[in-house]
Amino acid sequence: MRRTASVLVAVAALGVALVGCAGGQDAAGETAATASGEIDLLPVGAVPDYQLGGAYEPADDVGVVGRDRTAEPAEGVYSICYVNGFQTQPGELDTWPDDLLLQHDGEPVFDPDWPDEALLDTSTSERRESIADVIGPWIDGCAESGFDAVEFDNLDSYTRSDDALTLDDNLALATLLVERAHESGLAAGQKNAAEDAEALHDRAGFDFAVVEECAAYEECTAYTAVYGDQVIDIEYTDQLPRAFADMCENAESPASMVLRDRDLLPAGVDGHVFETCR
Repeated sequence: MRRTASVLVAVAALGVALVGCAGGQDAAGETAATASGEIDLLPVGAVPDYQLGGAYEPADDVGVVGRDRTAEPAEGVYSICYVNGFQTQPGELDTWPDDLLLQHDGEPVFDPDWPDEALLDTSTSERRESIADVIGPWIDGCAESGFDAVEFDNLDSYTRSDDALTLDDNLALATLLVERAHESGLAAGQKNAAEDAEALHDRAGFDFAVVEECAAYEECTAYTAVYGDQVIDIEYTDQLPRAFADMCENAESPASMVLRDRDLLPAGVDGHVFETCR
């Protein structure tokens, strides 16, 4: 798992949230049939922007924008709603019942890299159903706001559980979340977890992948072999082993790539970086 440090920055506090619920269905190039009806897939090869650190007006050539579930979708583009599906969001620990948090010696188990995120306990069907009952309204809210898709983060939380959780546990919860997304008319995106891409696609039903630094870590084919052109990659300026232009020219890189600053700062803020392959 490699994520940015600012997914919990409140858009309202930054004062740059865009108002409106237009979504981006006009920008979507293809549709796919699900058990609940048709969903819009990613517009193939579209320029992406990743705005979890605060919403701002996308550049004219951008066709896909990812924002946190607390933000409004960007107007006129394909919009993806970020949901932390397998760990608590920073500042939201108290909103979760203790019995839905993974426990060790009576204390919640936290992500070692994100010590303000506790792992959700996906080990039983009853707990998974209860977790889905909490997250389900968030998914519905993404659809009601006008997003076209939802991405679920921390699918690999089981790798940080000291064997208390398994891939099968998380796949079972992921299946519930994907089904809820499809029922709401949203495409469902896998976030990172390259080693589990095939299982997440084939068994849980994910439609696309949002990945971080797959070019830097030379793992893009783990996603494109499964999702084809339904992959968006975000690279970060602080960890580039080679020039971003070289990554863009690499045949193994997804067609939709963007270079961002690690904190995903809004445009106009010192340190903001937004660079595309075009």
